[in-house]
Amino acid sequence: MAGGTGTARPAGPAGLAKGTRTNRVADACLQPRPTMPLPAAAPTARTAMTLAIAAAGVALFHLAGLPLPFLFGPMFACLVAALLGAPLRGTGQVAVAARTILGLAVGASLTPALMGKVTPMLASVALVPVYIVLIGAVGVPFFRRVCGYDAATAWYAAMPGGLQDMIIFGTEAGGNTRALSLIHATRVLMIVTVAPVILIHGFGASLDQPMGAPAADVPLHEMALLALAALVGWKGGERIGLFGASILGPLLVSGVLSLSGILHYRPPAEAIMLAQFFIGLGIGAGYVGVTPRELRQDVAAGIAFVAILATIAAVMTEIAVIFGLAGPVEAFLAFAPGGQAEMTVLAIVAGADLGYVVVHHLARMLVVIAGAPLASRFAGVRPPRRR
Repeated sequence: MAGGTGTARPAGPAGLAKGTRTNRVADACLQPRPTMPLPAAAPTARTAMTLAIAAAGVALFHLAGLPLPFLFGPMFACLVAALLGAPLRGTGQVAVAARTILGLAVGASLTPALMGKVTPMLASVALVPVYIVLIGAVGVPFFRRVCGYDAATAWYAAMPGGLQDMIIFGTEAGGNTRALSLIHATRVLMIVTVAPVILIHGFGASLDQPMGAPAADVPLHEMALLALAALVGWKGGERIGLFGASILGPLLVSGVLSLSGILHYRPPAEAIMLAQFFIGLGIGAGYVGVTPRELRQDVAAGIAFVAILATIAAVMTEIAVIFGLAGPVEAFLAFAPGGQAEMTVLAIVAGADLGYVVVHHLARMLVVIAGAPLASRFAGVRPPRRR
């Protein structure tokens, strides 16, 4: 495999937040680049078509009796449509708003009893920086020497952080934005696809745990509290520059309300399914405009890297289990290097300890976001000089 080093315009998962400087950069970085002139169509019509394709995917997966139809149905339907050249379009702020539901689900699950487990969890969390160093030590040489990418692209392609953040950091360092977008999108796609198979056949877990109470069973005042927590946490988080504001902001606000005894319900099951729908749609639509050359280079590099990640994650999972730091399912989900939102969904449907899983993913994101740019300077990754 050989990676490009040009300055091609990127394509990435649609539906990123707008407004902050960081998100404006991401919006500019993640616009799809078509392989051929796409038919003229109004943005609303393209979004409607994307929603229809995603809904058809849900119906198909449901009729086939496949797991997680609201996540995998839209993901694979939109992926196939994107690869066939359909001019899909994301749902913008609607998709971002849907992610607040997952933050609420985690925050509303926080109880005094659960918080009492935080101290014993620290030994496991301490493995996260070691995990990231191992990934970088193997991943950077893989992308640099095996795949042939430039230093900046190789560095940020190997970092297991948030897709949006790694693309922004890599672009500012002079990396290939398009390649970074496709490599990280492929990482998320592959892990979200393979993880349920491992959970079912490897750990004997079932993915049919209740996601929440039916909406009809949630009191109206609790629904109002959830909506308020989502809005205040999301927009307040954006205002103060909180990373992952759409998930972490609602998580913090609903967590405080839950621990204070004010909030007693998680978001209803229908809301969790809605969040799955938009997550799956965004992953699949992220491949709009991909070319055969990019499939052979960037997507293939991403797939190969997932095999490396799986090996390292398996080692960390085994260490956590052997030393009694976590159960097998919780350790697996905590060290699976997928997206925070996607792993939260899997933790909910697998009935895993949400607190344990989310704390480890937050630790991973914090270490990568804070450490990757600093460590890149010691590794000789320098941003291009301005002329």
